[in-house]
Amino acid sequence: MKFCWTELTLEALGHRLCCECGVPISPNPANICVACLRSKVDISQGIPKQVSVSFCKQCQRYFQPPGTWIQCALESRELLALCLKKIKAPLSKVRLVDAGFVWTEPHSKRLKVKLTIQKEVMNGAILQQVFVVDYVVQSQMCGDCHRVEAKDFWKAVIQVRQKTLHKKTFYYLEQLILKYGMHQNTLRIKEIHDGLDFYYSSKQHAQKMVEFLQCTVPCRYKASQRLISQDIHSNTYNYKSTFSVEIVPVCKDNVVCLSPKLAQSLGNMNQICVCIRVTSAIHLIDPNTLQVADIDGSTFWSHPFNSLCHPKQLEEFIVMECSTVRDIKRAAGAGMISKKHALGEVWVQKTSEMNTDKQYFCRTHLGHLLNPGDLVLGFDLANCNLNDEHVNKMNSDRVPDVVLIKKSYDRTKRQRRRNWKLKELARERENMDTDDERQYQDFLEDLEEDEAIRKNVNIYRDSTIPVESDTDDEGAPRISLAEMLEDLHISQDATGEEGASMMT
Repeated sequence: MKFCWTELTLEALGHRLCCECGVPISPNPANICVACLRSKVDISQGIPKQVSVSFCKQCQRYFQPPGTWIQCALESRELLALCLKKIKAPLSKVRLVDAGFVWTEPHSKRLKVKLTIQKEVMNGAILQQVFVVDYVVQSQMCGDCHRVEAKDFWKAVIQVRQKTLHKKTFYYLEQLILKYGMHQNTLRIKEIHDGLDFYYSSKQHAQKMVEFLQCTVPCRYKASQRLISQDIHSNTYNYKSTFSVEIVPVCKDNVVCLSPKLAQSLGNMNQICVCIRVTSAIHLIDPNTLQVADIDGSTFWSHPFNSLCHPKQLEEFIVMECSTVRDIKRAAGAGMISKKHALGEVWVQKTSEMNTDKQYFCRTHLGHLLNPGDLVLGFDLANCNLNDEHVNKMNSDRVPDVVLIKKSYDRTKRQRRRNWKLKELARERENMDTDDERQYQDFLEDLEEDEAIRKNVNIYRDSTIPVESDTDDEGAPRISLAEMLEDLHISQDATGEEGASMMT
């Protein structure tokens, strides 16, 4: 009788021989080593090793069946969940132990996910296997972007209008829209001669924009809708909504004439006032007393008033004499007095009438800026045909001959030294003439002169223009570098394509 000392030794150590290759192994229900078991059984069989994922380049979203597009960052938990749902049915037959991304180049259009799975095989033995699933990112335009590209599909439109000859309020509104990202849900923006049209794919986005406009500029709106189609069986209706927004017809640097009742309610201020800015309210100043008042949209529509002169009627004057008024007599019940301005009494003469001795006397709120010899822009009310119901009822002694608006500087030099820029909305323009360019330059000068407007606008540094010293400047206001932002340019997104943006 012969004994196998090898078998006795293995039994003493608690090992067995593999029935396939004879390698000593720990006892298991199948009595087969791991290598032989893997060669016989593939637990990843039936799980696809290559899967396609749809990605929209326009909106940077991935398609999640059956009809949802979701935003996912690379190697995020959301993207991993989306990838696992693509192979959810085959994975239900095994036990998923671990899943994670394998790094790939962002431009490769590939996503690699390493999976660790377990499954019970022969005679109750549990086998664990690690493998990689390759996801191919395929470009596919989503339905929303299809409608945007078609440019003829919309559910709601906002028609913003202002009955003025100057677009300063629209330029200011454009910067607010860019700053708070209110343009992101628009299908397209169309510019026409007296306003802007915003097109949206849903009525809710349009209503959100209308609420934003009511908070930023004094305005009123009317809503209407038109029935496009209906289904009487399911009781569903398809409407197109239109919101007509009207901004108050007053811009910065306009001269206005208030009604007697409104002027009395504002602290007995004079009826002839100057609009110093338009934000969420109309900010007025009385050039004779420096009294200021704010008029909101509801007050304006209750007591409407118009501009007496349009911007093309601005004339250039030269300051002959200037003196500051120290003691300001205030009437009973007078309102607030501006601390940023100084009341001055000046004698001015038109630069076009320098060969004559005709001069004009007026009071102005620019006493802190003017000196003899300075150039200033203003309106000549004495030689102007004023067609206004409130002015016609006023005593002629209460109407000033000249109303000065702002100090004049060399525009060419200011443009050359301007080392900052603004962003613009990407919009369709009907036509753009030289007058629009002149109005835009006026708005840029207003930003330099008025800090209250400038704080609501994102100003970016223009790296193409070098920074110069202020020693040779003629006193023109400028924007400091501390108020500027560095312009960030993103050339490519996570998938290697150029990032889409509504800003230019």
